[in-house]
Amino acid sequence: MEKNVKNKEMSFLGHIEVLRWHLIRSITAIFIFAIIAFIFRGVIFDLIILAPKRPDFPTNRLLCALGQNIGTDVLCINTKPFQIINIKLAGQLMTHLTVSFVVGFLVAFPFVFFEFWKFIRPALERKELKNSRGAVFFTSILFTTGALFGYYIITPLSVHFLGSYEVSNEVLNQINLNSYIQTLTSVVLAAAVIFELPMFIFFLSKIGLVTPEFLKKYRKHSIVIILALSAIITPPDIFSQVLVSLPLIVLYEIGIVISRRIQKQAEEQMIK
Repeated sequence: MEKNVKNKEMSFLGHIEVLRWHLIRSITAIFIFAIIAFIFRGVIFDLIILAPKRPDFPTNRLLCALGQNIGTDVLCINTKPFQIINIKLAGQLMTHLTVSFVVGFLVAFPFVFFEFWKFIRPALERKELKNSRGAVFFTSILFTTGALFGYYIITPLSVHFLGSYEVSNEVLNQINLNSYIQTLTSVVLAAAVIFELPMFIFFLSKIGLVTPEFLKKYRKHSIVIILALSAIITPPDIFSQVLVSLPLIVLYEIGIVISRRIQKQAEEQMIK
């Protein structure tokens, strides 16, 4: 009896040891990319972080060209770049460190998720492994697509609206560096997480918590939630909210298709 308990305890400790090494490799990958981002400060800040507030940013140029083609300058955003200031002695250093770790996490995310997947994979049955094939690839693709969408679409609109909003002509906008960075990182990370919606639906469908009928029944409620999320992560204007809501609604519909496929596979397995 004591021997069996000891074996179970060793098995548990063995799992903890395996998990520890997965965490160490994940954290190491984040640190490596964070160090690279810290070294290439000019590229990260001048060409990436601060780029959305300039008129020559790809999204800003594309929207302006689109507006001019239809005879309006309304879509020309970020034409008057605002000044970003630092008001703390160690503000720029701390911002540099924070941004480096955020970039490190974003770049290392596929590897981090792969390490997480390797940890839980031994606990899955053969059928579950077969049905979950490609999970790491699609999760990484959706995360990266969401981050790029947040950076190229939501960020320029947010920067333009919030940076140019005035309560009076006598008040000059001088944006704090930390405030600008927080806005950009929160938008990019929020978009990256939200774009994982199909994968969330996939796993919830696998464990039976979600069905295609359930998703169809609450489609209208989901659209309201999507609009609310879009309102939170975008500037308070209809154009930005619609622009963000459309891909999320498409992702929800893709989730319904995924859930229907999983249900069909489960029914076929029961017949067999």
